[in-house]
Amino acid sequence: MTQPDNKYIRLLSSSFRSEAEVCSEIVRLQALLRLPKGTEHFVSDIHGEYDSFHHVLRNASGVIKNYIDELFGNTLPVAEKKNLATLLYYPTQKLARIRTHIADGARAEWYRTQLLHMLIIAKRVASKYTWSAVRKTFPEAFNFELEELIHESAEKLHKSGYYNEIIDTVITLDRAEALITALANVIQRLAVEQLHIIGDIYDRGSSADKIMDVLDNYHAADAQWGNHDISWMGAASGSDACICNVLRVSARYNNLHTVEEGYGINLVPLAAFAMEQYADADCSRFVPENWENTRLSGQELRLIAMMQKAVTIMQFKAEAAVIQRNPDFQMDERLLLHFVDTKRGTIALDGVSYPMADADFPTVDPADPYAMTADEQAVMEKLRYSFTHSERLQRHVRFLFNQGGMYRVVNNNLLFHGCVPMNPDGTFKEVTLPGIRASGKALLDEIEVCVRKGRFAAKDSPEQQAGLDLMWYLWCGADSPLYGKDKMTTFERLFIGETSLFEEEKDPYYRLRNEEEVCKRVLADFGLDPETARIINGHVPVLVAKGENPVKASGRLIVIDGGFAKAYQKVTGIAGYTLISNSQGLLLASHEPFVSMADAIENEVDIVSNTSYIELAAIRRRVADTDAGRALCARITELEALLAAYRNGEITGGIG
Repeated sequence: MTQPDNKYIRLLSSSFRSEAEVCSEIVRLQALLRLPKGTEHFVSDIHGEYDSFHHVLRNASGVIKNYIDELFGNTLPVAEKKNLATLLYYPTQKLARIRTHIADGARAEWYRTQLLHMLIIAKRVASKYTWSAVRKTFPEAFNFELEELIHESAEKLHKSGYYNEIIDTVITLDRAEALITALANVIQRLAVEQLHIIGDIYDRGSSADKIMDVLDNYHAADAQWGNHDISWMGAASGSDACICNVLRVSARYNNLHTVEEGYGINLVPLAAFAMEQYADADCSRFVPENWENTRLSGQELRLIAMMQKAVTIMQFKAEAAVIQRNPDFQMDERLLLHFVDTKRGTIALDGVSYPMADADFPTVDPADPYAMTADEQAVMEKLRYSFTHSERLQRHVRFLFNQGGMYRVVNNNLLFHGCVPMNPDGTFKEVTLPGIRASGKALLDEIEVCVRKGRFAAKDSPEQQAGLDLMWYLWCGADSPLYGKDKMTTFERLFIGETSLFEEEKDPYYRLRNEEEVCKRVLADFGLDPETARIINGHVPVLVAKGENPVKASGRLIVIDGGFAKAYQKVTGIAGYTLISNSQGLLLASHEPFVSMADAIENEVDIVSNTSYIELAAIRRRVADTDAGRALCARITELEALLAAYRNGEITGGIG
């Protein structure tokens, strides 16, 4: 450990002014190192599925249910354990149901029983923390009650009446439900120390905004950027191409209410434009997916289809401007509008003429196909203003910038959403982008710097424009670590019927990540021990139904995208993976589809999860074994140097 310099030690003395204060702090930090490692929860590719995500968060991927089984075993019937679990996950909703199902005379005893059971669990989850850390989770209204009841001694012979009186008085004062809710929240808070999101919070599902509210208010969460997230980040920062893409995808999955109601973005200009310009256009290929499960009228479906087609054409034009500004993107082949022969209904690609499934382009000028019309420009300006001035969207995107990045290294794990671009032989691919020429870790570092400039550089500066353009490239570019395919065939899928044109070839990383040596090379490049560290990815769903294993390369890599998004579940065969890292090892949980929050509350139906240890620690891991522990050790070294300075008279201070 490098010894701190004298100047720093003198600065440190302003916080610890005597030998006694220094000694007390060293004792505290040394003791912290011996605590069990906190529980980390890893989740990926949520894709707007709020109910499923919220349930997994509330039950901590089965951690709380495991506590119930561990602590009560066969002493509680299965029905009572399910009742207790539901109460812990959804206290407010469960208590509302109890008021209608349990008579007034019997309710006090039910409250007492549940509180006693919950206190047992609370003591168990609190045992991994310092008491000061536990106390910080208490709401002020119940600080006394929780302080006494959770901190009570195991030997309470002389104080049993005291503890019972606290509970009885709470019930008598009609405060039992409030205390139960507070206690459930404390248990949920203590069950997981840190939440890691491995990308793709947005799109497909209907409630990404609600998920972002949860993350923004969560006690400790970070989020690595996914390609769907970066598209929303670009839109919120003012990228026209990203704005159009966000709206197109939202319309496709019938999620415009997230944009309009969730984020208060005014879609009237787009709707009015679509009704005027696309009223007579063929929009049959733009009817939103899964519309059969909605209550939308035929007129509403028609409007969404017109809006989607209108903004799709605007997207191709906005993307063309980005591609033409950035020759290093090497995406000229994605400029396809000028190959369309609307009269013949065909498109010529690589010398082959293909029939168009839709050749109706009312706002495209064949003489200048990539120029936005005056009306499109007016709509674009209004949309840009709405996106950049949505307070809630800006708050959510601030979270992604403040608590997120291209990757994260934490506790010997490397977290990133997609890939590290590679050559077919497994070497890192050198990628050239505007202002960037790098590979491996250096590439991701330089990309992140440029993206942040797109958000924070001076308005309308070249640095800001470059960053905005890069955010769009990260959504769909061939060498994007967040996307990782040679092209995104949106145009082909929407307008050309030839399915052979739909193919999108994955970066070699996705094949090579099965090889242990390749994963070790990645880990070493990011400064991790290749023999013990792991990569944790999302992005590409694990095809469990086809026998694919999420654990790859002899355990050096784990993929936890198992299909939170309902659109993927028919392919994956499950409804998502989550990963738990605790003091005892590394636990992988696969989840069955979640029906609904209402079903979970009414029928006490938990998500069915299959869990297995990927790694079982031979010796229980302590805080000393974590990044936080190494930081504490460094702090102790600094304090020991300050203590020596006090004792040898180099720095004058009191002796306590």
